[in-house]
Amino acid sequence: MPKTSKQKLEKPTWLKYSEKEVKDIVAKLANEELTAEKIGLILRDQYGIPKISIYGMSMKEAMAEKFEEPTTKNLDEKLKKIIEHYKKNKQDKRAERSLIITKAKFKKRSDYQEMKK
Repeated sequence: MPKTSKQKLEKPTWLKYSEKEVKDIVAKLANEELTAEKIGLILRDQYGIPKISIYGMSMKEAMAEKFEEPTTKNLDEKLKKIIEHYKKNKQDKRAERSLIITKAKFKKRSDYQEMKK
């Protein structure tokens, strides 16, 4: 079977934003304390930019000093919501499983961050 090469990401002709404009948009959104994930969603939904890698940069590069590695903050908030729901609805097996999975993700992420320090 022949090897296939990766498709090169090319900027679509209908995309009207330049690299500098995208960096400015990302900087503005980063100043609003948004995470990299949320910035990516906003770029896709509101500005029509499918991937920032089309411009030859990563989100980390575009955000510059504002970039933060993913933390346990989001998982902690999700965990609190699931626990609160599960306390009210003990019969909810889906919530029970979600609680187990989220706790495991939380532990995995926190262990990784401790190891990285």
